[in-house]
Amino acid sequence: MDDAAILDLFFAREEIALEHTRHKYGGRLLFTANNILHNSEDAEECVSDTLLKAWQNIPPERPERFGAFLAKVARNISLNKWQANTAAKRGGGETQLLLDELEGCIPDTSNLAQEYEALLVTQSINAFLGGVDKTSRVAFVQRYFHGESIAGMMDQFGVSMIKVKSKTFRLRKKLRV
Repeated sequence: MDDAAILDLFFAREEIALEHTRHKYGGRLLFTANNILHNSEDAEECVSDTLLKAWQNIPPERPERFGAFLAKVARNISLNKWQANTAAKRGGGETQLLLDELEGCIPDTSNLAQEYEALLVTQSINAFLGGVDKTSRVAFVQRYFHGESIAGMMDQFGVSMIKVKSKTFRLRKKLRV
């Protein structure tokens, strides 16, 4: 079922929309949540919370890119869950490492003025990603949005740990510029 049809079901308040959403996007949402939390039970809970959040926000919102909307919600819920659990207890600090690596590139959005700056940063990141090759773009999104581990990236791209670390370092350096 395509996204427009699923969204129509949300607007009609048909609960089957949740089943179609889980069928189409559940695996990807679970992948993202599990990469952040490193706990399958918590990740599954985050996917369920994502579906609930979608149910609560659609309508009135009608996302242009439904999959991206869901991924962002799942990521935010997972990060909140991770903060509640603390990185030392779960995930061996991998999520904290991801956030630390991007710390110099992305501002803290704790107040309204910084939220505007964050919007500009988002636009800058999008422009940056539009200007790099597809492999670099995929690597950046996998690492910093979906929380893919270095080992996972090594497997996905078939390269060494040094190559993955070097690639992500160079991408952060380009982004910072």
